[in-house]
Formats: sequence, structure tokens, C-alpha cells
Amino acid sequence: MGLALGSGAAKGYAHIGVIRVLEKYGIPIDLVTGSSIGSIIGALYASGMSVDYMESMAYHIKRRHWLDITFPRLGLIAGNKVEEMLRLLTRNRNFDELKIPLGVVATDLRSKRSVLIREGNVASAVRASIAIPGIFRPVIKAGMVLVDGGVLERVPGRAARVMGADIVIGVELGFSGKSSLDNIYDILIQTFEVMGRELQALKSYDCDILITPNLEGVNPMAFGEPERCIQEGIRATEAAVPKILSILEGKGYDR
Repeated sequence: MGLALGSGAAKGYAHIGVIRVLEKYGIPIDLVTGSSIGSIIGALYASGMSVDYMESMAYHIKRRHWLDITFPRLGLIAGNKVEEMLRLLTRNRNFDELKIPLGVVATDLRSKRSVLIREGNVASAVRASIAIPGIFRPVIKAGMVLVDGGVLERVPGRAARVMGADIVIGVELGFSGKSSLDNIYDILIQTFEVMGRELQALKSYDCDILITPNLEGVNPMAFGEPERCIQEGIRATEAAVPKILSILEGKGYDR
């Protein structure tokens, strides 16, 4: 059973609600893949962090904890603060030290392809996966220029298949529909979402179940609505539970 957590910036708090419901019903999570914000939640969960702790952190984390403005040659945010925070939260683990197998999806601008990262330092991989073009500085690694995984894989179901999942639950965070475009972050995020919407129309997700919380109107860059996002994640997953259990039963999966 693979859980593929999709991109969507602040809307990613909904992933916490999704995981809470899966745990509630004893639905196994044998491996996790994440794209952008999905890679953060996936890394925290795979490193052993409880859902309760993740939810508590969502209510208390502030923009100043991860925002480090830089001279915008490659991006508005350097990304050093968020990487240090990720190292702390994951206890600076490598992938082979995690409690659950994790795959982190980024996009290589040189090859113009998705990259599935499964080795090395987890925080470093997640830092690449969240590098929204124009906002975060890209990660230069092994000849690659890595940016946000959501550029090509909004919901990394295919990555979960590559890692061995025969049942994949995907989480699509949707598009914000935010109309206010009064700063550069909003402009870049909305541009990214317009492209993502078109990509979604052309590219199907490789998932057996796709959970889609109702996050209409949530500002992806505000990080100020964790309660609504988590509750919508819970609501959407509760609605999907009967189908998930039916698929598990049909596969003879022992919970």
C-alpha cells in the first residue's frame, strides 16, 4: 500500500488529516511518496513523527521559521532555513534510516524529467522537492538543477508504483481559485497553478484511489488555515474509506 502525497504549498496541511483517518481505520501505509509539500509531510511521517505532533506543529509554525529572503538571482528565498528546520525535524536522517520507505519527487530542469530521490539525506531531497520556481532557489546536485516536484508530478502515484506499491492512494490538493494577485508570491503561485491545471487535464494520475479535499479559496502561500485544511483532509478521506477497504478486501490484504 503506497500513499502518494501531492503538491499544493500551504494546502498540504490536509495531508495530516488524510494520514490521521488512514491510521484510525488501520489502513496500512507501507511506503510514502511526496511531491513538494507532500514530500515534507511524507518525510516527517516516515521519520516516525506522530500525527498529533504534526498537527500541533502546523498550528505553531510561522513564516519566519522558514523564510530567508535572498538576492533574487535564482529565487526569492534561499531555502537554507527550511532545510535546517527539516534536518532538525527528521533528525538529519538518511533515507535508509527511515521507519517507512520514502520517495521524494523533484523536477530536473536540465533533463526536463521527474527525478525520484530515494538515497542520501532526506532533508536535502525534500529541499529540492519544494523549490517552487522563482520562489525558492533551485538545488544544484550531481549535474541536475532540481526544482519543485509538482512541476511534472502533482501527485506522485507513478513513483509509488516504482517503489513497489500495488495499491496506491493519491492525494490531490486541487487549485486554490484565489483571485487576489497583490504580491510576487501570489503571481508566481497562480502561474504555477495555471500550468498545473493544464497538466492535470493532459496527464492522468496512477492511483487506485484519489482523495481530493475541498480546499477552494485557501491561499497556498498564507499557511494560516491549518485547521480548515486538516479537517477537509479528514472529511475527504472518511468519504474514501469504504472504497479503500473494498479494494483491500478484494486484494486479500491483511490489515
